Amino acid sequence: MSKIVMRFTGVGGQGVLLAGEIFAAAKIKEGGYGVKTATYTSQVRGGATVVDIQLDDNEVFYPYAIDGEIDFMLSVADVSYQQFKGGVREGGTIVIEPNLVHPTDEDRKKWNIVEIPIITIAKEEVGNVITQSVVALAIANTYTKALDEELLVETMLSKVPAKVHEVNKVAYELGKKYALDSM
Repeated sequence: MSKIVMRFTGVGGQGVLLAGEIFAAAKIKEGGYGVKTATYTSQVRGGATVVDIQLDDNEVFYPYAIDGEIDFMLSVADVSYQQFKGGVREGGTIVIEPNLVHPTDEDRKKWNIVEIPIITIAKEEVGNVITQSVVALAIANTYTKALDEELLVETMLSKVPAKVHEVNKVAYELGKKYALDSM
């Protein structure tokens, strides 16, 4: 596998930090290198949040993603989308929550903008809005093919309480289904 660089953006409390942690941990479990760097404002919940994830078979020497080299971004909040979209390479894919993120016509020309209602899926189809980070995880992995799905799901289940394993499995499958349908 070549190096994959992803960015998840949202606001505090939306679970983007957890999704980044799961990706990095799964890559390490696989025997490679996974680095997650997070930046968030002083507002713990509600402030702009960005998580950059680098997955590589070779050692990662610089922990931060370099703007212009990000292959894939997923955003569930307009404030963080507007602030961090510039790091995505031209032609890269950006998955957005269409009810909350508003790309311009110029954005749509520069990047492959994909609209998937992540929060609606978690809230209405899974029945638990907290699972939006797992829906996002599945979408990102389906688009990037970064990791073996079984390993990623196993890692995700190790990071969440046992009482929510089943609902998170449902969230993963729905995220994967919506990603495949959007391709």
